[in-house]
Amino acid sequence: MEKGTLIEFRVNSDRRLAVIERPEGKKHWIAIDERAQSHTLHPRQIEYEVSGETYKPSSIPAFLKQVEPYLDLSNLEVAWELLVEDRETINPAEMSLLLFSEQSPMLCYAAHWLLSEDKLYFKSKGDRYEPRPKPQVAELKHQIEMESQRQQELQGYFTRLQQALDHQSVEWQSSDRLRLEALERYATLGDEATQRTSALETLIHLNRSENPQAAFQLLVDLELWNSHENLFLRRSQVPIHFPQKVLEVAHDRLNSPLDDAHCDRLDLTHLKVYTIDDESTQEIDDGLSLEYLPEGHQRIWIHIADPTRWLTPGDELDLEARRRSTTVYLPTGMIPMFPSELATGPMSLVQGQVCNALSFGVVLDEHGAIQNYSIHPSQIKTTYRLTYEDVDEMLELGGVQEESELEAIATWAKQRQTWRQSQGAISIHMPESSIKVREGEISINVLQDSIARQLVAEMMILAGETAARYSQTHSLPIPFRHQPQPELPPEQELMQLPAGPVRFCAIRRCMPRSEMSITPARHASLGLETYTQVTSPIRRYTDLLTHFQLKAHLRGEPLPFSAEQVQDITMTLSSTLYEAVTVERQTNRYWGLEFLRRSPDEVWQALMLRWLREHENLGLVLLEDLGLEMAMRFTRSIEPGDHLQLRVSHADPHHDTINFEEVVM
Repeated sequence: MEKGTLIEFRVNSDRRLAVIERPEGKKHWIAIDERAQSHTLHPRQIEYEVSGETYKPSSIPAFLKQVEPYLDLSNLEVAWELLVEDRETINPAEMSLLLFSEQSPMLCYAAHWLLSEDKLYFKSKGDRYEPRPKPQVAELKHQIEMESQRQQELQGYFTRLQQALDHQSVEWQSSDRLRLEALERYATLGDEATQRTSALETLIHLNRSENPQAAFQLLVDLELWNSHENLFLRRSQVPIHFPQKVLEVAHDRLNSPLDDAHCDRLDLTHLKVYTIDDESTQEIDDGLSLEYLPEGHQRIWIHIADPTRWLTPGDELDLEARRRSTTVYLPTGMIPMFPSELATGPMSLVQGQVCNALSFGVVLDEHGAIQNYSIHPSQIKTTYRLTYEDVDEMLELGGVQEESELEAIATWAKQRQTWRQSQGAISIHMPESSIKVREGEISINVLQDSIARQLVAEMMILAGETAARYSQTHSLPIPFRHQPQPELPPEQELMQLPAGPVRFCAIRRCMPRSEMSITPARHASLGLETYTQVTSPIRRYTDLLTHFQLKAHLRGEPLPFSAEQVQDITMTLSSTLYEAVTVERQTNRYWGLEFLRRSPDEVWQALMLRWLREHENLGLVLLEDLGLEMAMRFTRSIEPGDHLQLRVSHADPHHDTINFEEVVM
């Protein structure tokens, strides 16, 4: 190359022009650019030489200005169409002649620029360029169009994001929804989320931190989530919404009920039926009656809602209920197992209406053991819908003179409890709290272990034992529940602990989890040799499954589920139920912590229950006014059973942390 040759080279992929000044050593050249900066270049770094004229560095801007009008990439399409059929290669000088009808140094450079910049029509092949095949160009054009569309959508999305953050009304597009869902997944699952790149793209554009907490806050700022969005629920597999097909089937069943497989239902509409629940309960699935028999005997009737009247094994409603496995109860509301229009309507034992039920008639002996029983698909009519408080008041204040049946049921419930204790039942009476969130306000009520609650619990256990006995007698495969015998501390050791929650807490630690199988076995804490859950078929799929089996056998028909199928379903349900219970527990704890966070000046009466890690001074305390159990690190010597007064010093429900300070009055 001669001095004054204009050359092109790249710096970090940026195109640069410079003029050759002199050789440097044996292989390199010194070139000066328009800013008078010197560059030492190897021949391999030089991408193009402008031949035919000599230049000075100061003439580079004028040269570029002359070239600029010709740098239109769309010009290449015409050349490509002329060359593509014969797959002819071309160099910049030939392209200059084809495009501009001359080969001046400036136009040859323009042709070089176009060919080297083009990513669509031509590809480099040595020092020449080859036209791409038509299918390849068509695919590249499609990709470019899609990317252009993506960029337009992205810019529109960013515009709507800002409008939403400025509290303007926004109509989100379908493409926005995908990006917002990616943001939701990242806020929920963090680095384990799919399409994490899309979420980070949003955060980066808004100059926000690139972490799940920032994604959470952005969704709150966009008013798509509230500040208490339930991440436990979002992380779970618990279905929140019903598929449209399931809702359609539910609607059809309301308008066109299935034929009743039990056309000979036992008519029990002459009996008084009491349903006893919390005031907020909407799914009424059990009721109680008492029938007076000759010679002063009495029969207890436990009526259980009959949702299988409205579905068949394997239909959409059944499979959806199986997938959900349970109604999930959260402080903010419930997620039902069945669509609400069915669950709270014809499936429930609605007061004043003739309802279908599965009724368990039980006669107890003088000790409280089952003397005889029968099970019937029935029709009943709920006489009274009562709350636990109503029943407590009636029983404690003598308001049952006209309701001798209710008083008799309560007496039998006490007898049953005494009998079960004689059979080794282990009773644990720890305070339970009911947390409700309505319109942002949190209320916590301690569920008292009242006469009414004990009455209902005993009757439900009685129905469970009855169903299990029938199934065991007739070899029906159902989900039996059993519990291994716990290894309790020695009686002397337990008696040294303060009576009440502290002692019950020590017993509770020793209790193994109950299990499900198709083989009946003893349930240790209930003191029963056989047991199943059968009283909540609207809310628990295992109960529904037992109803299917019982009713088929009562009709004399083949069972809808084989032993192997029941075993498989039970195993699947176990994991689903565990997840649902975990979500309930985590959500309740979150709102318990939030309640305490909002009450920083309140002083709470607390009871030290037990040590969690005594060497770290970490213990478990019960906030007696709330029924909440919390971990606390102590700064002084303390023993289980000690009472203390606590104030919240720090609470962060999002990070599941709480600290207390002891108040000395």
